[in-house]
Amino acid sequence: MKYLDEYRDPALARSLLAELRATATRPWRIMEVCGGQTHTLVRQGIDELLPAGIRMIHGPGCPVCVTPLETLDRAMSIAARPGVVFTSFGDMLRVPGTGTDLLSLRARGADVRVVYTPMDAVRLAERHPDREVVFLAVGFETTAPANAMTVLHADRLGLANFSVLVSHVLVPPAMTALLADPDCEVQAFLAAGHVCAVMGWAEYEPIAVRHQVPIVVTGFEPLDLLEGILLAVRQLESGRFEVENQYARAVVRSGNTAAQDAVRRVFRVTDRAWRGIGRLPGSGLELAPRYAEFDAARRFDVGELRPVEDSECIAGAILTGARLPTDCTAYGVRCTPRHPLGAPMVSTEGTCAAFHSAGRTRSSTSSTGTRRTTETS
Repeated sequence: MKYLDEYRDPALARSLLAELRATATRPWRIMEVCGGQTHTLVRQGIDELLPAGIRMIHGPGCPVCVTPLETLDRAMSIAARPGVVFTSFGDMLRVPGTGTDLLSLRARGADVRVVYTPMDAVRLAERHPDREVVFLAVGFETTAPANAMTVLHADRLGLANFSVLVSHVLVPPAMTALLADPDCEVQAFLAAGHVCAVMGWAEYEPIAVRHQVPIVVTGFEPLDLLEGILLAVRQLESGRFEVENQYARAVVRSGNTAAQDAVRRVFRVTDRAWRGIGRLPGSGLELAPRYAEFDAARRFDVGELRPVEDSECIAGAILTGARLPTDCTAYGVRCTPRHPLGAPMVSTEGTCAAFHSAGRTRSSTSSTGTRRTTETS
């Protein structure tokens, strides 16, 4: 298959690893921002094959995981109401809120439905004019254009019974916030190729210069990641701090301008809370005043919410790369994909889910990168 098998060639992988060993002269710490990249790194064992001293830090690149608990509790409060059809992508249904999740609500009779595109929710609103249809719109810049086009389409149709609960977040402010932390160990970034396919990479250039960190736009296959790591290490070794594009087959500097125009038309930048990170200025999107009538948060008064995180879950430290899943005492014991305590264990892009599916036990590597004796459980 073109652009797939070519990027899983084991001989080329060995060649890239050999070049990495020849290039790296000192330890380096690189963060991959995207949860999809994390899963490839862990599933393929790439993070364990890298030369000694090169450590991957898993970043807050899972949109499900960074969705704040308050948004989840608001979603469940709306979904539990009579007359509401609550729609979402499937990866949100088992994410725990305060005391329950959307799947459990559905089991108790709430009309919660999985959709495959936001347009499916619009079609439901057309077919059921007597019901309020709500779509949970989460994600990074990658999903924002489709959600923007959905709102535009609903507006053209004049649908009074359709709304979206928006929790979109933006990558560059999160990267800046991480780098501003005095305890931050990140020396280079692998930027998410799908985000940059929409937004391009011009907005990353000031970050690279200001914070003196190489940023490499990278794809999601094993060879993409190995080449992205190699490009980052080359920059670090030579003292360069630039944005490079490994994912040239899908990304250009300007991005997708039509998609960007749709996002700018429907949304405006706002402050946004990130699970485990906190509220970051200018890090999210909300509906522009012109489309406020489609805002589910305004349409449904859910009263005061009191989100309560599980006291044992260390999702926040995992999302910022400060800890590994295997550092958590609940990992693989009281927190599993079937019974998750936090979003990183249940999301298809979550770091905990990646470690668990790859059979990582407590713990082959500590959060500081020091090898420890593996425990079995």
